[in-house]
Amino acid sequence: MERKNVSCAHTLYGSNRALLSPIAAKFFDRGVLKWVIAMTAALGAILEIIDTSIVNVAIPDIQGNLGTTLSTVGWISTGYACANVVMIPLTAWLSDRFGRKAYLTFSLVGFTVSSVLCGMANNLGMLVFARVLQGLFGGGLLAKAQSILFETFPRKEQPAAQAVFGIGVIAGPAFGPILGGYLTDTLDWRWIFFINIPAGLLAVFMTMIFFPRDEKSQHRHQNVDWVGIGFLAIALASFQIVLEEGQKKDWFASDFIRLMAASAAVGLALFIWREFTTEHPVVDLRVLRYRSLTAGSAYSLVLGIGLYGVMFAVPIFVRNYLHFTAMQSGLLLMPGAIGSALMMILLGKISGKFDARLLITMGALMMMSSAFFLSKINPNTGTAMFFWPLIFRGFGAVMMFLPLSLATLGPLPRKEVSSGSGFYNLTRQMGSSIGIALIATLLAHREAVHRAVLVENINPYSPIIQQRLDLFKTAFMKHTADPVLAQNQAIAAIGCSVNSQAMLLSFADVFLYVAVVFVITLPLLFLLGKGNNREATTTYRPFQ
Repeated sequence: MERKNVSCAHTLYGSNRALLSPIAAKFFDRGVLKWVIAMTAALGAILEIIDTSIVNVAIPDIQGNLGTTLSTVGWISTGYACANVVMIPLTAWLSDRFGRKAYLTFSLVGFTVSSVLCGMANNLGMLVFARVLQGLFGGGLLAKAQSILFETFPRKEQPAAQAVFGIGVIAGPAFGPILGGYLTDTLDWRWIFFINIPAGLLAVFMTMIFFPRDEKSQHRHQNVDWVGIGFLAIALASFQIVLEEGQKKDWFASDFIRLMAASAAVGLALFIWREFTTEHPVVDLRVLRYRSLTAGSAYSLVLGIGLYGVMFAVPIFVRNYLHFTAMQSGLLLMPGAIGSALMMILLGKISGKFDARLLITMGALMMMSSAFFLSKINPNTGTAMFFWPLIFRGFGAVMMFLPLSLATLGPLPRKEVSSGSGFYNLTRQMGSSIGIALIATLLAHREAVHRAVLVENINPYSPIIQQRLDLFKTAFMKHTADPVLAQNQAIAAIGCSVNSQAMLLSFADVFLYVAVVFVITLPLLFLLGKGNNREATTTYRPFQ
């Protein structure tokens, strides 16, 4: 059996064994080196994904500790997101120019050091600056991890390899708030950053030991497209600011949001022009000539909305309506995250046997069903009602994520995988930002609409309303001898009931809208491939 593994390994790695360290060579001879590389790349991606959501639960503690306002403390998340989306499409170019191992090691070291700076920050300015650095270094970890898996594994092993990566992508957003809530409650908010240190150092060590040395690349002597990088930074950072700050500033009623929107549009137009006219583009947009990548990237926007949008709405609902703590809301999401991990393992073994489009359709229908059942929330809703919808959502997300990655990137020639992976991951990241922004806006809009309708039906002469006022007044009279005060408190209680009901109906509307989005975007699947990659099967050579 060992002889068979060695033979298989030599078939895959060819003459590149000379580029391995002595320790890596031993793993190579046992035929398990590629799995060690997969776990190393996935560890870096998990660090980045968890750090996207772990901070949110600690915002109130950070605000109080640093003595800042809620509107300004939000830049801790906004700065990270802006830096993150700017870096994602640059990963292919950076990896080609500096080498895969060097770039990944540099990103992991930078992410770990910037995490230390975040934990040591003693004012908001320093914390935002450190979070921007963290976003810049972390942006390359997600896209680079996925491209490394496509470059390291043959086609028949891609489902299992992508499953290792997908567990972190799917479960990370759920475990992030749980870990953040626990560390904040039991230790201090600074530990949500310090927790990255041991995992980051482990990832750096594994990258240095197990990744092969970088070979010389012709890209290292090309001129840097600084103009293209500048246009890209302006476009993506401005667009991300619009999404992050739009709801807070009433969207285009704000001069600042209009300025950022114009900056994003002009920056994007100039970036596209630049990349198609320069000899050495920093982002090769020509990769979009592959139909599978174009369609898959468009559909990944939908996946981002469904995957992160629902995860954004559910904790808000249980915290504001059911009055859960951060820890309780995180634990509510845990069964779904565990279900996702189990489904990812199962799907990694069987997905190669089925048409990816069929699995994506089944996943989309499961996501639609989950959102539809969540839209049935009512005043008697408790934690039990969320259990199965979130389980199905976890299953559906996996059945969409894994086959969609294979159907989108699988048909690409190996040399185009890195560029395609960066663009594909960017669209999913932007989809999550767009989804969160849309859901926040819809919640506010639908709540205002429902409140107006409910208020119209409140008639002080109605027997039902009068009966409810009398009940409240009687209850308040037990605590005060002032009938006028008790009457005012009763009216305020009616107002709170109206606001609560309006909030409930707005969340029901949003979940229903998410279900509809999954249905109306299903035709995009006809543009995808089956997930096969004939070229990878015949000409596959890792690390060349």
